[in-house]
Amino acid sequence: MSAVANTPFKRPVSVLVVLHDGCGRALLLERADRAGFWQSVTGSLEDGETPAAAALREVGEETGLLLPPERIDNWHLSTSYEIYPHWRHRYPPGTTRNTEHTFCALIPADAPVRLSPREHRACLWLPLAEAARKVFSPSNRAALLRLAGWPPEAGRETPKIGGR
Repeated sequence: MSAVANTPFKRPVSVLVVLHDGCGRALLLERADRAGFWQSVTGSLEDGETPAAAALREVGEETGLLLPPERIDNWHLSTSYEIYPHWRHRYPPGTTRNTEHTFCALIPADAPVRLSPREHRACLWLPLAEAARKVFSPSNRAALLRLAGWPPEAGRETPKIGGR
């Protein structure tokens, strides 16, 4: 059990689902537990769950949108990253790395998003490059830029990230 009373540890395998409108904008969610931490849909896999099933479940839990399986695009891309120290209590002792599987889904910009207040406090649509500057996670930033067509072709200017 994790440090939070009677909650099981999270598996160190998760999904990232970039929700976009097909017109160059992505939906971002602001975490309820960390003001200013913006992200796409994310979440850990449950026991026996595939990454694709987790992607569908997390979209439903975090946005209230119930998508059919064919709406989720599996990029067959996974990223291993270090778990932030302030979130390690959620994982089995000694776990410091997570493997994240990347997906995206096309949704209408006027889709009726219903946030889970336990997880998120706000949402907004932003152009992909601006969304990439706003998210806190490097893997989320990379996914947004990839959806926007980055890395650039020869001769195209790269977007400025984090004031650099």
